[in-house]
Amino acid sequence: MTPQHALWLPLFDDLADPALVAHLAAEAEEAGWHGFFVWDHLRWREPVAAVADPWIALAAIATTTSDLRFGPMVSAITRRRPAKLARETATLDRLGGGRLTLGVGLGSDRFGEEFSRTGEECDDRVRAGMLDEALDVLAAAWSGDVVHHHGEHYTVDGIRFLPTPVRRIPVWAAGFPGKLRPMRRAARLDGYFPVNLGSAERFAEAVAQVEALRGGTGPFDYIAEVGPGEDSAPYARAGATWVLTGFDPESLSVDHVRGVLRDGPPS
Repeated sequence: MTPQHALWLPLFDDLADPALVAHLAAEAEEAGWHGFFVWDHLRWREPVAAVADPWIALAAIATTTSDLRFGPMVSAITRRRPAKLARETATLDRLGGGRLTLGVGLGSDRFGEEFSRTGEECDDRVRAGMLDEALDVLAAAWSGDVVHHHGEHYTVDGIRFLPTPVRRIPVWAAGFPGKLRPMRRAARLDGYFPVNLGSAERFAEAVAQVEALRGGTGPFDYIAEVGPGEDSAPYARAGATWVLTGFDPESLSVDHVRGVLRDGPPS
């Protein structure tokens, strides 16, 4: 299978302008890219200074493009109330005509202390429970049925979330390879994004592990990250259905992004 190709951008410094990012997304679509994904962070370590909100930027992207798949990649959704996120994601998906993909993960306090400095939960195990519960709330809300949820972390008492998304929003889960809980989470969803791999061989191992958990039923995405100009063919052979071209946040420039963008996706 030939993978689809997307740009994956941190919304930092020069790219903290949502209007500019929306123009870049339109240019990417014209150049033949299949997707345009953005980081979801409140802050980052120095020298990064400026950070844009991904959801506002994604709304702009939805209105300047017509075919690109888009979404946050990845979002630590435990920072967000799932009922509010249900409204936001359904609205954003409808704005884009059914093109939203939601990337989720635990996130980390390591790079920007964005949990500890804002009073968010820092314990990974607690956040994992919050993440799984939030995903249950989202799935119920997107169905259009009345949601009755009384969990350890969240309550939704008899609310119907209308309008629903255009179609069921695909959810991709990120996680470190070898960690069983993130892989099990991904196997229940629509895609797996193994992060910090470093090689196609390790990617292939991650694909095999999740396939064993899934039992190989139904469509499912495996997402790989490459650097600008890096050969994506080994990841395609290893089972990638999407390849994201990522950028170093601490050496980010509009000119570099635009140059990669205009070269088009790898053939």
